[in-house]
Amino acid sequence: MNRYCLLMLLVLTVTVSGFTFKGGDEDYLYEVKLHPGNIDPDKIFLLVDKSDYRMYLYEDVTLRKIYKVVFGNKDQSDKRQEGDRLTPEGTFHILSKRMDKLWNRFMLLDYPNEASWNRFHELQSAGVLPAGATPGGGIGIHGVEWNSGIRDNYVEGRINWTLGCVSMKNSDVSELYDIIKVGTPVVIRR
Repeated sequence: MNRYCLLMLLVLTVTVSGFTFKGGDEDYLYEVKLHPGNIDPDKIFLLVDKSDYRMYLYEDVTLRKIYKVVFGNKDQSDKRQEGDRLTPEGTFHILSKRMDKLWNRFMLLDYPNEASWNRFHELQSAGVLPAGATPGGGIGIHGVEWNSGIRDNYVEGRINWTLGCVSMKNSDVSELYDIIKVGTPVVIRR
């Protein structure tokens, strides 16, 4: 079974069964520090669950870390078009990584991908979206906008503020940036 099939099997298992944490395991998974030397970047994938404002980092089938995250809008719907401030759902990959003046670190997702385009065209064909609409782009994972007054407390308080991206605390996005590679799978769901 290839890695993609294993990833989808794990996501389906997580979706169906959910997680139960016992004895403070969940707290530990927020605090554990990951370093490039103690994790294999070829085995990492990220699961972003919009309904619980969490990003789960897996190494192969082992949950290694949980990060708190926020999005663009309280509405947890799938992204429909540019400007709706909604975070897209689906399976994406890290397309590029860069240091960023506004958000500390930025990891661009390959949104819109083929599945995103298909959903977008279905909505246009059904008349839900106008003919001139676009799906948007530039969606990624990044830190908070410190210079604009948007700090880590936005993430702690679940204050959605982005234009559709996934935002993390700056220390968390720095850690993530150092351990993941371009091509890392990212599943975003509700």
